[in-house]
Amino acid sequence: MPDPISDAARLSVAPMMDWTDRNCRRFHRLMSRRALLYTEMVTAPAIIHGDRPRLLDHDAAEHPVALQLGGSDPAELAQATRLAAPWGYDEINLNCGCPSDRVQSGAFGAILMTTPQVVADCVAAMQDVGAVPVTVKCRIGVDDQQAEQVLPEFLDILQRTGIRRVTIHARKAWLKGLSPKENREVPPLDYPLVHAMKAQFPALHLSINGGIATLDQARDQLAVMDGAMIGRAAYHEPWNILGGADALWGDVPPFAAPAEVAVAMRPMIVDHIAKGGRLHQFTRHMLGLFHGQPGARAWKRTLSEGASKGGIEVYDAALAQVTEAALA
Repeated sequence: MPDPISDAARLSVAPMMDWTDRNCRRFHRLMSRRALLYTEMVTAPAIIHGDRPRLLDHDAAEHPVALQLGGSDPAELAQATRLAAPWGYDEINLNCGCPSDRVQSGAFGAILMTTPQVVADCVAAMQDVGAVPVTVKCRIGVDDQQAEQVLPEFLDILQRTGIRRVTIHARKAWLKGLSPKENREVPPLDYPLVHAMKAQFPALHLSINGGIATLDQARDQLAVMDGAMIGRAAYHEPWNILGGADALWGDVPPFAAPAEVAVAMRPMIVDHIAKGGRLHQFTRHMLGLFHGQPGARAWKRTLSEGASKGGIEVYDAALAQVTEAALA
């Protein structure tokens, strides 16, 4: 019987910088009670020296939710893990996959795939101070590494630390010559290699990430893998991915249509505004809610143009346009 968080990892929404903040996660959680959600990556030094409530506060309704950490110093990561413990995240994930220049300059992210023993030391230090599972998100390799050799060696070292769950982005990261955006699209996907890792490491819970753009594609991956992680598609087409996600667990999804989600979000947004928040802090994550539906363009345009200055009346106007389009 899988533990509850491994079960939730059957489908997860990838950690995405500037996107998967707490408001985004509240929105996503409304559509799926089951999927595992991730924070944006937070660096260990930021937690140690920064404003921890701002970085770590979240709503109890977001669970199951994982905190992703960035770092390469075992002592720093252990300290960050310990400091984050009171916030009650269900999992701490170490980023070994991000290819951005800023991450490379800090000697963490995807570049850690070149130093697997450092990763093992980091994981061991995090496990020693934490009471929740420590997991890793990685690539299949970087630059000129032979992925078919590097990836199994990397997983073997991780497995020997006692780690039980890894998410693999099925692309190499090219640290020289490609931008972060290009690294999400240009390196070819190698699903067969990741599938082979599941056969080679049956005791590990392995999720696959990269290029999964529909719920059907996620379902296909689950025929081989333990979990599927979806990134940008879940953000840009949230209803198409998360609206039916709970069916992967055999559950009836909580809503039958995206308009029901928009209505259910309204009290949350009203409360946010009443506490001094701004409409766009929620609605910027909701622009794709009606993707492919009548009125989608009007919804997106109304919120894009009005949410930064307006209040709930802008939201109501956008929803009214979608409702009218559906009846036309």
